[in-house]
Amino acid sequence: MNDATTSDDPGYRVLARKYRPSDFSDLIGQEPMVRTLTNAFETGRIAQAYMLTGVRGVGKTTTARILARALNYRTDTVDKPSIDLSTTGEHCEAIMQGSHVDVIEMDAASHTGIDDIREIIEQVRYRPVSARYKVYIIDEIHMLSTQAFNGLLKTLEEPPAHVKFIFATTEIRKVPVTVLSRCQRFDLRRIEAATLVDLFRGIAEKEKVSIDDESLAMIARAAEGSARDGLSLLDQAIAHGGGDVEAEAVRAMLGLADRSQVVELFDQVARGDVAEALQTFRQQYDSGANPAVVLTDLADFTHLVTRLKFVPDAASDASLSETERVRGGEFAEKLSVPVLSRLWQMLLKGITETEQSNRPVNACEMVLIRLTHAANLPSPGEAVKAFSERPAHSAPGKNRPSPATDAPQAPASGYDAQPASSGSGPVAALRPVESENPAPQMQAAPVTSAPTVTVTSLADLADLAGQHRDVKLKAMIRKYLRPVKMEAGRLEIALHEDAPKSLIGELDGKLKEWTGMRWIIAISREKGGRTIEEMEAAHRAELVSDASQDPDVAAILQQFPGARITDVRIRADEAEPLVSQQSEDGDILPDDPEI
Repeated sequence: MNDATTSDDPGYRVLARKYRPSDFSDLIGQEPMVRTLTNAFETGRIAQAYMLTGVRGVGKTTTARILARALNYRTDTVDKPSIDLSTTGEHCEAIMQGSHVDVIEMDAASHTGIDDIREIIEQVRYRPVSARYKVYIIDEIHMLSTQAFNGLLKTLEEPPAHVKFIFATTEIRKVPVTVLSRCQRFDLRRIEAATLVDLFRGIAEKEKVSIDDESLAMIARAAEGSARDGLSLLDQAIAHGGGDVEAEAVRAMLGLADRSQVVELFDQVARGDVAEALQTFRQQYDSGANPAVVLTDLADFTHLVTRLKFVPDAASDASLSETERVRGGEFAEKLSVPVLSRLWQMLLKGITETEQSNRPVNACEMVLIRLTHAANLPSPGEAVKAFSERPAHSAPGKNRPSPATDAPQAPASGYDAQPASSGSGPVAALRPVESENPAPQMQAAPVTSAPTVTVTSLADLADLAGQHRDVKLKAMIRKYLRPVKMEAGRLEIALHEDAPKSLIGELDGKLKEWTGMRWIIAISREKGGRTIEEMEAAHRAELVSDASQDPDVAAILQQFPGARITDVRIRADEAEPLVSQQSEDGDILPDDPEI
C-alpha cells in the first residue's frame, strides 16, 4: 500500500487511513474484480452503475473512490478512463480525499427517504463541472426506503451519458432485484489470513515496529478477512505494547488462549482425561481467556484437524503456528471423521450454552466434561460394527453339552441375552438354546411382546384414539392436525392455527401409553396437508356438486322451489346417492330417490 501521509499532516492518523489503497495495484485479494474492470476499460465497455458488496472493512468505499478516480482519470498524456493510475492525475487527489465537486458521496443510512433521491434525480441533468463523469457513490444502499428505491429505478436504468453510479452494501439480499439487475455487481471477497499477515508485516516495517509472527497470525485471524479491522487491531497492539508487539500482549489484548494450550486441551479432550482438561482450562481462564473464546478456539482447531485430514496442504497457511501445523497433522492421522464430527457438533452447542449462561466458567467446564466423556464412547458406526461382529451362538443340534455337563449352569451358558438399553429402548429377552432333552427347570416362559401398532395416516391416528375411547383427543386430531410425513414411531405434522397448546404433549403421552413405545412428534414449518375434517368437507362438497348435476335430482329441485341439497349418502347395495333436500321453510324432504 502507498503511504498517504505527508510532512504537513496535523496530528496522528490511524493505520487504516494512513495506508488506505489509492489505486487498483494497492487492492489486495480482489484480483477477479480488477481483471474484469481492466478488460472493460480497455474495450470501452464501461457500465452505467456498479454494485460493490462484501463484509465490513473489505474495502468497498475505498474501491468506489478508486473506481471514480479511474473513470475521471486525466493527465498530460492520458485523457480517458484507465485502470493504470500509477501517475497522479488531475482529479485524483481530490477524489481520494472525498472533496471533488463532481464525485458525490452519500451515506444511505442517514439519507433513506425519497426526498434525498429526488435531489439526486434533479441534479443528474447538469453536466459535471470539471471531470469527465459525475459520479454518485451511495454507501449502504440497502438502507434506502422502498419509495427511494422506486424513485431511483428510472434514472438508474437510463442515466445521462455523463453520470455513473457506484453503490456499496454489506446486505446484498436487502437490495431489490430491480436495482441489482441494472448494475454490474462485484463481490469483494474476504482477504485470506496469509495475505493479511504479509500486509501487516509490511506496514509494521514501515512503522519501524517490532512484531513476531505469532502476533501477526493472531491479529490476522481476529480480523476475519477485513483489512480495516486488522489494521485497527494492529494499531491497538502497537499502542498496547508501547511500540513493540509481543504475542503475550496481543493474546491478553484479544482475550485469547495460548494456541499451544488450546492444542494441549484438544489432546486431553480427545484422550478423555477430564481432570487435566479442567486444569488446563482453569490455567487459561486465570490468564485472562474468555470461556466462550476457549471453546471457540477448540472448535477452530477441531475444524483444522478435520481439514488437514482431507487437505494436507492446508498446513501451509501462514496464520498457523508451528504447533498447530505439527500436532494438527498428528491428530488428523489418529482421529476418525465420526469422532471429529461429534466433537464439532458438541462444541457448537457448548459455545452457545456458554455465551448465554450467567455462569460461563461453570458452563464451559460442563461442556469439557461432556466432551471428555464422549471421547470414550464408540461412534454409532463402530457400535453397530462391534454388535454385528460379536460371536454367534451354535446352531441347534451342534456342540451339545456332554452328559458330564448336563447339570444346570449359569444362565449365560444356556441363553442368548440381548442387552437392554436404558431409557425407552427395547426390553431384553432371554431366548433358550434348543436341545434334545431340555430340563424342565430350563424351559423359559414364552415372551409376549406388545402388539404392533401401525400409524401411517391421520385416519389411523384418529382410529387409535377411538379404539381407546378418547373422544376429545380424537376430535382434536381430526380438527387440528395436518400431515407432513408419518411413519412408525415418528409423526411430522403441522398444526392448525387454532390448535390448543397442550395438544402435542397430550398426544405424545397417549401414544406412549397406547403403543408401549416412545414416539417422536416433530412440528414442521411446512404447511402440511388438509385436516381430516377439511378432507371430509371437501368430499361432501364434491358429492353435492356431482348430485346437483344429475338430471333426476335437478328435476326434483325444480319441482320444489327453494329446496337445496344438504347431504349425499352412498347406499351400500347400489352405491347410489341418496339426496336430502330442505325447503326454504326448514322442512326436511324424504330421502327417497323416487320422489
